[in-house]
Amino acid sequence: QVQLVESGGGLVQAGGSLRLSCAGSGIIFSSTGMGWYRQAPGKQRELVAFISVGGFTLYADSVKDRFTIFRNNAQKTVSLRMNSLKPEDTAIYYCNAGGTLRTPAGQYWGQGTQVTVSS
Repeated sequence: QVQLVESGGGLVQAGGSLRLSCAGSGIIFSSTGMGWYRQAPGKQRELVAFISVGGFTLYADSVKDRFTIFRNNAQKTVSLRMNSLKPEDTAIYYCNAGGTLRTPAGQYWGQGTQVTVSS
């Protein structure tokens, strides 16, 4: 059974930072592409960042140079460092597993963690 458990969300002021983490189990983590998606109220879920098995990364244009995705295969975690947060970054953030560089959205999802950025 695949489980993805996110942590690290919360409330932060604009300009602040947060780090999200996702712990994966039930998958061969080192062989699995990992990503972060987000969904704001009334909007579709969108890709935030993706990291491949080989460490290649993709970012949404809106978060480039502010967010960094990285993985620790030994600990089976993928993290998202978010700097210079903006109110428009407010959303539920979801961990995702199983994607590729060509198709970042994998079949496995976490339960989500709320990030709220106040102005």
